[in-house]
Amino acid sequence: MDQHSARPGAPGAAPTTAPGAEPTAAVYRPQRPAPARPAHPLAALLRRLRAVQRPRPRLTGLGTGVLVTVVTVLAGMTDAALFDGPGVFFGVVFVAVCATAAVYVRPYDLVAAPVSAPIAFALGIGLTADSGGGGLVGHLLGLFTGLALMTGWLYTGTVLAALIVAVRALRLPSRRRRSRRCSAARRGRSAR
Repeated sequence: MDQHSARPGAPGAAPTTAPGAEPTAAVYRPQRPAPARPAHPLAALLRRLRAVQRPRPRLTGLGTGVLVTVVTVLAGMTDAALFDGPGVFFGVVFVAVCATAAVYVRPYDLVAAPVSAPIAFALGIGLTADSGGGGLVGHLLGLFTGLALMTGWLYTGTVLAALIVAVRALRLPSRRRRSRRCSAARRGRSAR
C-alpha cells in the first residue's frame, strides 16, 4: 500500500483516521476517468477506411488505353457469344473497367482514362456488332445501331472516369515553382 503525506482536504486524498480526529496521513487513491463513450459505428468505419493502405497508381497512358480496350473487347465477345450481341454484361464491364483505369492511372497521365473510354467502347462495339449477313454495309449498320442503343453505358463510363480523374487532379499537390523574388530565403547581393 502506497502512502503519501497529504494536506487535509487535498483532492483525491482520503483520511485514514476516524472522523473528528486530526488527520496525520492520507492514502492517495487516483480517481478513475469515466468510461469513454463508444464511437459511432460510421465514424469508426471511416477511420478504418482512412487507415487502409491505398495502392499506388501505376498505369501509364498507353497502359490505360490498352487495359480498357482489351477488357472491353473481351467483354463484348463474351456477351456476343452468350447473349447474341453486346448488351448489359458488356455495359457493366465497360463501366467497371473505366472506373478501375481512372483509379490506377499515373498522376502524369490522368487525362488518358476519360479519353481511352470512348475509343475502347467503339472498338468493342465494332468488333462484336451483329452484321446481319450484309457484309460491310451490314457490319457498319450494326456498329451504328449498337452505338446508338448503348449510348447510356458509353456516357456513364466516360463521365465516371472523368469524375474520378477530376477528384484525383484536385487532390494533387501544387507543383508550381516559386519565382526567385517570392522565395522564402533571402538572397545576398552578388559581389561586383
